[in-house]
Amino acid sequence: MAEFKGSRRGRRTRAAWLCGVAMLMSGGATVAHATDDAPTYGAWGFDVAGRDAAIRPGNDFFGYANGRAVHDIVIPPDMTSYGPFNALSELSRKRVQTILQDLSAHPAAQPTTIEQKLGTFYATFMDEGGIEARGQKPLAAGLDAIRAVTDRTAFATLLGRAQTGFQYSLFGFGIQPDAKDPTVYALTLDQGGIGMPDRDYYLKPDMAAKKTAYQAYVAKILDMIHWPDAARMAPAIVTFETRLAGVHWARADLRDPDKVYNPITVPDLQKRAPGFDWTAYLTAAALPEPLTRTGTLIVGEPDAIAGEARIASETDLATLRAWLAFHLVDNAARYLPHAIVDASFDFNDRILAGQPQLPVRWKRGASATGSAMGMALGRVYVARYFPPAYRDTMHTLTDELKAAFRVRLQHNEWMGPQTRDAAVQKLDHFTVQIGYPNRWRDYSGLEIRQGDAYGNAERAMAFEWRYWLGHLGHPVDRDEWDMTPQTVNAYNNPLFNEVVFPAAILQPPFFNPKADPAINYGAIGGVIGHEMTHSFDDEGRKFDYLGRLKEWWTKDDEARFLKLAARFGAQYDAFQVLPGVHVNGKLTMGENIADLGGLTLALDAYHASLHGKPSPVLGGLTGDQRVFLGWAQVWRQKLREDSVRQRIVTDPHSPPQARVNMPMHNIDAWYRAWNIRPGDMLYLKPEDRVKIW
Repeated sequence: MAEFKGSRRGRRTRAAWLCGVAMLMSGGATVAHATDDAPTYGAWGFDVAGRDAAIRPGNDFFGYANGRAVHDIVIPPDMTSYGPFNALSELSRKRVQTILQDLSAHPAAQPTTIEQKLGTFYATFMDEGGIEARGQKPLAAGLDAIRAVTDRTAFATLLGRAQTGFQYSLFGFGIQPDAKDPTVYALTLDQGGIGMPDRDYYLKPDMAAKKTAYQAYVAKILDMIHWPDAARMAPAIVTFETRLAGVHWARADLRDPDKVYNPITVPDLQKRAPGFDWTAYLTAAALPEPLTRTGTLIVGEPDAIAGEARIASETDLATLRAWLAFHLVDNAARYLPHAIVDASFDFNDRILAGQPQLPVRWKRGASATGSAMGMALGRVYVARYFPPAYRDTMHTLTDELKAAFRVRLQHNEWMGPQTRDAAVQKLDHFTVQIGYPNRWRDYSGLEIRQGDAYGNAERAMAFEWRYWLGHLGHPVDRDEWDMTPQTVNAYNNPLFNEVVFPAAILQPPFFNPKADPAINYGAIGGVIGHEMTHSFDDEGRKFDYLGRLKEWWTKDDEARFLKLAARFGAQYDAFQVLPGVHVNGKLTMGENIADLGGLTLALDAYHASLHGKPSPVLGGLTGDQRVFLGWAQVWRQKLREDSVRQRIVTDPHSPPQARVNMPMHNIDAWYRAWNIRPGDMLYLKPEDRVKIW
């Protein structure tokens, strides 16, 4: 279950600024449920038995490469999808469980070392009897604070304090490097305030059933905490959030870094978004003077923020208090008695995403501990499970992909020499971090208490916010990571002009030291190329070689790029994932461009690795064929229908079939490798194939 729906972290995590290979989409492949050993895939890295040879590659390459495997996947009842990301995430969770079981064997009443803190946090969460005995007592102080909101200034003050606990906010407030000067930290402010995944859930007729279920869930939570007049307050809360959703920017529009960069001083913000006490809000968030009165914030969606302030000022305080009370409980649900846990799961996971079963408690405990002290867990994880040699191998692979990209940039036909030279300069300044950060976090200031699960989580959130407040006024730390080493994912940070590959993704089928090289180039090579290409996708291209949001393209080159991107996006708009449900080519543009670039670069790097020698044939398959199969295998995934529908609205990644079929049918080498002919369903005329990078 998601712990928070509001902005809790110190940094903005909008997909526009943090692009991963998986993100919300838990990728796919057919493997046995993970044990404590990494999964294996056939004799040379590809599960041949998972193919469906009855499907012609040119009609559906995803089905040809993965059809039998996907057909045989049984999605575990505590998941919304299953595939390689899920399998490796399960493996990572089991390893984390082993770590935490070891550390929690003798929990300390007053833990001081980080090992004791990890063990005590986990043991306290796992003490379900103790949590049941405490009941709703941990909510008392938070609910009392809400009842004390008797005017608009008190409302703004409580929202400001939301940074340090479970309380919700109208806004996403954080600290991150300034996009136009990533050597310094800036305050960021974004739209928020809604409890369902996206504005579409409130505004689109086909989401009406979800909205009705949400209102019932709100009423249930309010009734469980004995909030006055719950039956009347629930529809009032949903009406309030529907009004907020009406002023929100669409998710696809949030992907433009220029549009979401709007520096506004606090006095100007008070003028442009009246009806809300911004100074009280910022003061309660513990910002130092004079930032609370004269500081500057980078506002993502100015008119949405103004609309939210206006709507809140027009909403009666009784509704606002009920809204605060509901979200306090919703955010804190997993640290509360099972009745609240079950209610939260029933709506947030079963109804919204189609997940039939609540994960067992140890999984939730591992997740909760990771939320509180993720990097501390990562340090132990790396020491136990990440071979140091993997770093060297990955650096070699990234150097090869970088060299392939350099050749492509130097020979780009649609880009003029001025922009081309600047693109090469950006690539030359590109950096990579692999496995784990160069410097580990210090958690010595975090207080953990035995027997206080709710308080431990709350103090961890307060500690996190203080950690980010401590960054203000100091140079940006370029070794800061946005993912823990035990995370099965990777990401591109355009503000640092870098990519990061956590330790947990460097396992089969992505990275397999025992696999045929062609498979590795298609799999982890494609992922490396994907992340590199993010620096040159429709968003990443707007950041220069130093990570600054700065124009470095000529107008003619920009126009040519946008024309190519529009053609590419139209291909995805036409892709139907369910009857009447199509991919949003604009929302998924960056990930789609990265998939096309990643697979293209992987193939180039594989060819370069042969040094002019012919590639061997394995299992009757050429090297090029195996590269394409290596990429296809990492997307062997099955999803529940409700999860598909949710992700189409919220996820910047395309569904797995599209991540395989769509980039491939734009690559000439794919046609040669598989003898794709006119008449095949995926066939595109040469002039219709999009070549960007």
